[in-house]
Amino acid sequence: MSVAAAPVLAVEGLTADYAGNRALTVARLALSEGELLGVVGANGAGKSTLVGAILGWSRGAPRYAGSVTLDGEEIAGLGTPKRVRRGLLLIPESRLIFGTMTVADNLAHAASTNDAGGRRIYSLDEIYDLFPNLAKRRGHLGSQLSGGERQMLGIARALRLAPRVLLLDEPSIGLAPKLVHTVLATIRALADDGLTVLLIEQNVMAAIEVVDRVALLERGRVVAEGTAAAMRTDHRIAEAYLGGAAA
Repeated sequence: MSVAAAPVLAVEGLTADYAGNRALTVARLALSEGELLGVVGANGAGKSTLVGAILGWSRGAPRYAGSVTLDGEEIAGLGTPKRVRRGLLLIPESRLIFGTMTVADNLAHAASTNDAGGRRIYSLDEIYDLFPNLAKRRGHLGSQLSGGERQMLGIARALRLAPRVLLLDEPSIGLAPKLVHTVLATIRALADDGLTVLLIEQNVMAAIEVVDRVALLERGRVVAEGTAAAMRTDHRIAEAYLGGAAA
């Protein structure tokens, strides 16, 4: 009998409290090697709170509790910088690019100078192969890029930092439908290449086309979880996000 591989990232009993109010309660959520997990839900469901709790970071002053493990190592007691150095990388809605730097300088600035612990650091050639538009625009400032190009640059910068797990918070926000497809297809390609990815998305219809599994978050709780195929016909997904398209 084969033994299931240990998850790359797992959370258990993870909670987040703001001023005494419970905003997040996740009993368990785990990602396997090379898996693309989509966490979906309406605006205000707690999706960004979840990635903040995993990374130990927030613009507010929440109180986090619970377990977060990365490759079996408990990291909940570590500060955000140490979690990042272990390869837990978040691309927030702001995308964290430098508008006054060129594309090439943004990528050079992001190159990992720390011990990557055997994790893959994507080379510039690999980055430009993955994002041909960035290759064409390498001399342009970050502020001169389109929304889709800025999102791609944010992902590219993260890849230069040797991610073990990539956390993406609403990568499609503000993008035209065609660019949403391009960005999500690129994220799918990264997972197919072995990168473990947690994708936070409000655009459920687009996300469910590329992810392996879906977790539906409502009011800070995971209320349904399963493969993309199974969740496509779950009435909570179909009625609320897919136009009642349950089979």
